[in-house]
Amino acid sequence: MAGFVQIIEYRTSRPDEVTALAEEYRGKREADGDGPRPVRSVWCSDRNDDGRYVAVVEFASYEEAMANSARPDTGEFAAALMELCDGPATFHDLDLVQATDFR
Repeated sequence: MAGFVQIIEYRTSRPDEVTALAEEYRGKREADGDGPRPVRSVWCSDRNDDGRYVAVVEFASYEEAMANSARPDTGEFAAALMELCDGPATFHDLDLVQATDFR
């Protein structure tokens, strides 16, 4: 099964600004329609650790993820996101082994 997932763990005291930034970026990418982009993303808050958040971003392949990362607008988004974080984020790069949709 092809696929690649990046998990971004971060802390922020400005979650509403992070949400607005992510929505703005998604809207621009959809309007642009150019180049590879994520298949889906899930943004989560930790119920047991206030201020801790995790973004799970899925791509069709590692190559598409790297092409997406190389885009100037993605770099600008990542820099703006890090400005809203309370310290450095942790990134986990994962090859997708299995995905199951229980809907």
